[in-house]
Amino acid sequence: MGFQMQPYGIQSMLKEGHKHLSGLDEAVIKNIDACKQLSTITRTSLGPNGMNKMVINHLDKLFVTNDAGTIVNELEVQHPAAKILVLAAKAQQEEIGDGANLTISFAGELLQNAEELIRMGLHPSEIIIGYTKAINKTIEILDELIEKDSEKMDVRNEDEVISRMKSAVASKQFGQEDILCPLIADACIQVCPKNPANFNVDNVRVAKLLGGGLHNCTIVRGMVLKSDAVGSIKKMEKAKVAVFVSGIDTSATETKGTVLIHSAEQLENYAKTEEAKVEELIKAVADSGARVIVSGAAVGEMALHFCERYKCNSLVESFLRVSGIISRLLSSTNSIVDHYNFTYRLMVVKISSKFELRRFCRTTGAVALLKLSPPNPDDLGYVDSISVEEIGGARVTVVRNEVGGNSVSTVVLRGSTDSILDDLERAVDDGVNTFKAMCKDSRVVPGAAATEIELARRLKEFSFKETGLDQYAIGKFAESFEMVPKTLAENAGLNAMEIISSLYAEHASGNTKVGIDLEEGACKDASTMGIWDLHITKFFALKYAADAVCTVLRVDQIIMAKPAGGPGRRDQPAGGDED
Repeated sequence: MGFQMQPYGIQSMLKEGHKHLSGLDEAVIKNIDACKQLSTITRTSLGPNGMNKMVINHLDKLFVTNDAGTIVNELEVQHPAAKILVLAAKAQQEEIGDGANLTISFAGELLQNAEELIRMGLHPSEIIIGYTKAINKTIEILDELIEKDSEKMDVRNEDEVISRMKSAVASKQFGQEDILCPLIADACIQVCPKNPANFNVDNVRVAKLLGGGLHNCTIVRGMVLKSDAVGSIKKMEKAKVAVFVSGIDTSATETKGTVLIHSAEQLENYAKTEEAKVEELIKAVADSGARVIVSGAAVGEMALHFCERYKCNSLVESFLRVSGIISRLLSSTNSIVDHYNFTYRLMVVKISSKFELRRFCRTTGAVALLKLSPPNPDDLGYVDSISVEEIGGARVTVVRNEVGGNSVSTVVLRGSTDSILDDLERAVDDGVNTFKAMCKDSRVVPGAAATEIELARRLKEFSFKETGLDQYAIGKFAESFEMVPKTLAENAGLNAMEIISSLYAEHASGNTKVGIDLEEGACKDASTMGIWDLHITKFFALKYAADAVCTVLRVDQIIMAKPAGGPGRRDQPAGGDED
């Protein structure tokens, strides 16, 4: 029997196969490295001249985008420290809808500077104290940089909305913002409720249709359904709508039964009763005043037949009575109807998605009924027009509701490829989220890196007044802000050092609104260029970045248990075949 050495220390406590990393070099520096790698990926996508990334996710779906939120979502980051940055970016995306790239890139820069301080001999605790002081001071300075009177904003004024939205849309689609911003602003203003704070992002829909170009993009006050109408009736105007969730068909019974038929006559009558029942139901819906039926499930052939051929003489008769045109000819009303063959037919539309069905009900004001039954007048919705149109080879059903205060509007996007349409959709989402943010807080700060340079300058002055070791951390925090103008300049192919030094010179002489004009490659006043960033976007981006950095720096040990389960796909040798 051989001598077996007993495990000691942490090895004796944990199962075989665990990993344990501790100390500055193993835990802290490795965590910082992982976060730096992530921020290096997203940094080159920062700003209007940001480069696109081609990401292929685990389902082989291709993404070509410079949207940091999408990139980090699809990368499936495994490292626990880098995941903290991903969570910070997600929080920013959910809170504001824009600024995820600034969160990750700024956090990466802070960690890189923290690494330098650790190598100089500072303890992570001192760095965290310094960073906490710095972020609190940053928020104070940010409040001082707010543009005067920017909090007094009318969210229904298109020009004011566009000026605040432009920088968010331009960061995704540079050069196209003058076409996209008026579309997005118009769509948002249409569905903005009386209390703007209750604005719902879901009320602005996007319909992506291949073909055409950006100049073909339009706004529809209502919805665009990517499906054709069922049956031959393709257009209705000023019509009442009935919505049925469970489809329009003969309802099958819960129980099974056997019917004994003795003669051919009984068989004929059995079929007729089913027909009569369906006709009776369709007639009841038609008599309620509905002219459009929307189904959430299958539409039966027999039901569709009655929807299309049903003549509603009673409605024509009542119309002739009210109009008073031929009151003396009332006796011959039926002959007039027959003469003009005035048929009253029902248009049928099928919407399979229950979410789309809910939005349709919101657009038209209809109440979705569970099964096919005569609707009450209160349950019916109303549309100005519903028609099937052909856009770029695709047949779509356009539901318009322009008179009433419609609660849904749709941006119809056109483009040559799916990836271009996806990127346009992300730009629209950013614009809509920015509108929601400005409904909460419309204050703005100068854009084009003017705010960051001013924050860097003021924080450096603040760090000189501090006496402890944390002054070094505050100084490095201030330096980290230089990452924004440096990255913007590098992505635009400009000389970053020249730009930063001239920005500092301008700001030192009191021009606090001077930023970078990327088109001319010079420093200009951001207010004359009309580049503004929302204060709330900057506030949350910097706050989340600083919080994430402090969380990463507080970690001094990483203990990983043995992963559950047997050998997975990832344990296969590189280059090995799946089989």
